[in-house]
Amino acid sequence: MAIQVSRDAEGYLVEPDDWSEDIANELAKEENIELDEMAWLVLNFIRTYYSEQNVVPDVRHVMSYLADKNEVGKREAKKLIFKLFPYGYVKQAVKIAGMKKPRAWSTG
Repeated sequence: MAIQVSRDAEGYLVEPDDWSEDIANELAKEENIELDEMAWLVLNFIRTYYSEQNVVPDVRHVMSYLADKNEVGKREAKKLIFKLFPYGYVKQAVKIAGMKKPRAWSTG
């Protein structure tokens, strides 16, 4: 299935409301990412945070969320994020979650 929504030159969705789980699966395939239960936790957190705050969460918010969910420290949560999305939070997690590419961002 080819993605039938508008994307920018780097493959980010132009309109986050166009996102669906099918689109997430296609974006993940393009990034060679296997979406397991933990990856979906991250993607759904990003989507929920965005819908409530109207801004993409910084990786620190995701680390805190994963640390709480998995009862681990933030250092372990950060390792988990980069295990799930090895080329970076913004490059992969934010893109697969259907967000626009942030203009300026710490990739931390």
